[in-house]
Amino acid sequence: MARLSATRIEPTVEALSMAKHELRLRTVIQFVRVHHSSSDWRTVLYFTTDMPATPSAHNSQRYTNGDVGVLPFSYTLSPLPTLLRDGAESQMAKYYVIPSTSTTPYPTLPINFPDLAMYLQSAVEDSRRAAIDGSSGMRKLAQFIDSCYPNDTGMAALDGDVPKRGVGGMLKRVMGRSKGRGSRGNEEIYDLVTPFVSEDWG
Repeated sequence: MARLSATRIEPTVEALSMAKHELRLRTVIQFVRVHHSSSDWRTVLYFTTDMPATPSAHNSQRYTNGDVGVLPFSYTLSPLPTLLRDGAESQMAKYYVIPSTSTTPYPTLPINFPDLAMYLQSAVEDSRRAAIDGSSGMRKLAQFIDSCYPNDTGMAALDGDVPKRGVGGMLKRVMGRSKGRGSRGNEEIYDLVTPFVSEDWG
């Protein structure tokens, strides 16, 4: 992703025509088990533009309190993607909604892939810090990465001797069309989402 500097995420023409403010990106990271009997997981990234909840929305404050298990309000405006319908945590899938923080605000659109990779890395680091003090639901992203990819060798140091698995290992598993043996699990998941497949772009 960091090498695809010419590739970027842009808002749709419809979103631009309706926007009355600067458009920002909302990101949901999901970890999906490739098969119920497998220990292999894949990463699915969902992107949408940030949209404030309408005053008439039921329990509208839940969309603004930074809850990492609540999908952005924009997800209520269209049918929910199949893989997100079982909730934030299940045996087959777990998702994490990246919140806006002082160190990692929602990025403005358009955004190129190197900047997107840096944004995701910053979100992981926020989660690592939250995991240390244990005071926030933000620690769940770090927990998901550690539980889904326990053998990830991409280790580094964060704040001294605290171990950190970075976003690199996670992005290696962004779900795509695997061509190797045992790729059936990927193919089944691929039919349920519309992912970006990096190999299609050289």
